[in-house]
Parts: sequence; C-alpha cells; structure tokens
Amino acid sequence: MRDTLTWRPLTREDAEASADLLNAMETVDGIGENYTEEDTLQELIDPYADLDRASLAAFDGDMMAGYMKIRFKPSAEEVHRVFLDGGVHPGYRRQGLGTALVDAGVEAAEVVHALHHPASKLVVDVNRPERIAGLAELLRSRGFAAVRYFQRMEQPLGGSLGDVGIPDGFRIEPWSERNDEDFRGVRNEAYRDYWGAVPMPVDLWKNKITNQTFRPEVSFLLREEATGAPVGMLVTMFWEADTEATGVRDAHFMLVGTLRGHRRQGVAGALMRHALRAAAEQGYHRASLNVDSASPSGAFGVFEKAGFAPTMRYVRWALEIQGADT
Repeated sequence: MRDTLTWRPLTREDAEASADLLNAMETVDGIGENYTEEDTLQELIDPYADLDRASLAAFDGDMMAGYMKIRFKPSAEEVHRVFLDGGVHPGYRRQGLGTALVDAGVEAAEVVHALHHPASKLVVDVNRPERIAGLAELLRSRGFAAVRYFQRMEQPLGGSLGDVGIPDGFRIEPWSERNDEDFRGVRNEAYRDYWGAVPMPVDLWKNKITNQTFRPEVSFLLREEATGAPVGMLVTMFWEADTEATGVRDAHFMLVGTLRGHRRQGVAGALMRHALRAAAEQGYHRASLNVDSASPSGAFGVFEKAGFAPTMRYVRWALEIQGADT
C-alpha cells in the first residue's frame, strides 16, 4: 500500500485535506480534537514548522492518508526539543505508514536541528493521549521512551462558582492590544522553570496564542497595584469545530502562569475564578486545561482546588539522538 501512495512535503494548500484527515482520526481515537480548515492552516503557517525540509504527507488521490511534520524551537540551550506531530487515517493503519512517517520525522528533526541549534543536544518529542491504540507500541519500536505525563482536567460550568475574590494589593484586567506584551512577558518568565518550555517570540505568540481560537474576553492579567507590574496571566482558547462535533462549548485555559516571586499567594486561583465566572456568563458549558503532572509550581493541586478533575492522560515520548550535539 505504501508504494501506491503519493508522497510529498506538506504545503499551505493542504489545510482542507489535513482537517479531513484529523477529523477521520478523531472518529476512532476519540481524544476530543476536531478541526476546521482554518485551524489546520494555522498549524501549517507556524513560523517554526519548516514544511519543505521537515514534513511529509502520503496521498491516495486527493485524500491525505497520513502525515508528519516537525516543529523546532526558536531557542535552545543545552537541549533542543523538537516536536514530531503526525497521524494516519484509520483506513490506512497497520500497513507500515506510521513507521515510515516516524522514521522520516526523526530524519527531518536532525536536518532542522543542524540548521538552527547544532550545538545543543537533540531530543525528538511526541505528545499524544495514551489511549490512542497502537501508538505506544509504534513509538517504542522506534526507540522512544515515555518521559513525562500530562493530564487534561475539566470542570463543568453552570453551578455556583463562589466568590471571585482578588488578593489584596492586586487588580485584574482583560486582555487588550495594549497589554498583550505584558501577557507574553509573564508567560515567558513564569514558564522559565517549566519542563521543556522556552520563551515565545512575537511571531510564535501570534501564531499559537492570539490566533482565531483566542478568546480575549475570557483572558485576564493580574497586576500589582503598587507598582503596576504584571504578575500572572490566564489565556483562554475555544475551538468551534469541537462544539460542532459535541455540542459542548469548552473554554480551554491554554496558559495559566504566575511569576515565581508571587506563587502561593492566590494569584492563579484568583485568575481561574475570574475566568470561570466570565466563561459561565458567556455561555460556555465547560472549562478545561492541560497540566504537567510534575509541575514545579504545584499547578495540579491548584487546579484540583479550583474544581478541575482529570479526564485524560497524555504521554510525552522522547528519543535522544546520539551524536546530535557534536
């Protein structure tokens, strides 16, 4: 079957075919990810996805049967962790496409790594829900090992959310173009000690955060009143395709961050309570977020205290490339 397919790098014109493939995968995998053409185009125009050098798709006529793409990091120090993303249409699984795409992804990762961060150690990461059948076996067969676990957590909206409450000496403000840079600055500083995180430059911030799925009316910044300094932020995203598929309007808290000097002072809790109230008032049915099970900020406990419960576990798989730092 692999020999009868047409293989080529992805292009921006593949947005519709990509969305069709991902939605077909969702019917089997059931991981809660649905896509519009606009969603997949946003991924294809990622400034850190080198489609020419580091992507590959298999086509059966006009239908995409499988794909892979690599996203490299804008910066790296000792370790450069690139992300390998991909998937295979349910009708084409168990025919070797996944193996071919993973192998091609590892080779492509070495290419972009050599171009951008050759002095760093190369690690190829795959981050997917553990419930996807056959994925663990495939990745282990190619040398990947499970190195980290993340939890998706959810909270239904509509009940009593209690007092919003803002810590003394602070004020909350919604996102605006005027304070956008404060949001990005807090994210970069707050995530400095998060595993695998690197600062987001402006181009990546615009592509991944303030895109068509961003919901500024449910995104908030916490400032210290005495100095005016921003100390915490929460960014909310919403995917229309998920609501069309499920009927559920989900406010996804994509980023929740507090500067290290202000942690354990109620900053994250105040931001979440405020965002939960705003989301409920605006007709969202549920709030969700993803959290590192070993977060140094103790985020898992903060989210549990705010009423979130785990619903699905993600596995971060990693492959260390020997000799990539030489």
